[in-house]
Amino acid sequence: MSLETGKVYTFKFNSGEEMIAKVSYFETASEYIKVDEPLSVAPSAQGVGLIPSLFTADPDQSVTINTNSIAMYAESEDSVKMKYLEAT
Repeated sequence: MSLETGKVYTFKFNSGEEMIAKVSYFETASEYIKVDEPLSVAPSAQGVGLIPSLFTADPDQSVTINTNSIAMYAESEDSVKMKYLEAT
């Protein structure tokens, strides 16, 4: 796994959920990564929307993700990245 801190990525989890977040901490040998401001992708009648991934967590705190739960990831597409930056 190779991620860069400060970049916005789209993550697809083993559960099928898709999330967009900015990576705040990553080490190659670690089983965890930390992300800031995670938003889940939610389909709606108007297309794809972004909603908070954790409704009851402190939005100013980083979120820890176990890398074993990630099925795939990629740097987010520019149009999606702009929506993410507007939402956060």
